[in-house]
Amino acid sequence: MQATVNGIDTRYVFDDRSGGPVLTFIHQLGGDLTVWDTLAGHFRHRYSVLRYDVRGHGASAVSREAFGFRELAADLAALLDAQGIEKTHLVGMSMGGMIAQQFALDHATSDTTSHAHAQSGTTASANSRARSLTLCDTASRTAPEACAAWNERAALVRREGLAALADTTMARWLTAGFRLTHRDTAAQICDVLLRTPAEGYARACEALRDFDVHEQLARLRVPTLAVAGRHDSGTPPALTEAMAQAIPGARFELLDAAHLAPVEECHSFAALLETFLGQHV
Repeated sequence: MQATVNGIDTRYVFDDRSGGPVLTFIHQLGGDLTVWDTLAGHFRHRYSVLRYDVRGHGASAVSREAFGFRELAADLAALLDAQGIEKTHLVGMSMGGMIAQQFALDHATSDTTSHAHAQSGTTASANSRARSLTLCDTASRTAPEACAAWNERAALVRREGLAALADTTMARWLTAGFRLTHRDTAAQICDVLLRTPAEGYARACEALRDFDVHEQLARLRVPTLAVAGRHDSGTPPALTEAMAQAIPGARFELLDAAHLAPVEECHSFAALLETFLGQHV
């Protein structure tokens, strides 16, 4: 399915046959909505599952202009509006987790309501568009010393295409053991990476370079589960844990995986998510 979202032709899949609460999955840099195929199938019997290709990825159009995470969060809000969805549980991986954080901040409860709930020790997600957050293999900011690396990666992709970093990316995303025993899955993920438009990827790198919401996270009053891969070298678990510590009441879990923990440890992640959502539906 396609929808025009903030001027961007956007591909999405919305399976609402269950009639349950909406659960939205947001993919990583260089990915698309297919990375969630297995998990979407698992949850579609109880939840209305929404997946989409972030602008410049998959079958969604490349933005003509530079953008940041406020624009990416606004894309999600516009897509929800187009589907008549007021509130959703959010699951974001890597870049997708950053979009989820920005969305939750941009659509949070009022400061007065949040303060009252903080004083009582309860959550205040009732008036937020985000019912809950599940933030995987992600961070709340990009360190200043990492900015040059994002500029270099954007320049490399514009110059040589995604093939120039495919091998190093796959080694970072999935452990060697998983790539060996799940060749078809790894090949599909690599194919999506290689087909990502170079300019869409590069513009997203520049958005990632400038991302920093860490100091704002203290005002979130949304149930939050943070998940990291023990072997993640791209976003070390300490960064995901630091993000979780900045969100009041957030829970942190570690899985035996690399950067794409929800893919590599799919069954364990599904169990974690199912239990978490069951507490906040």
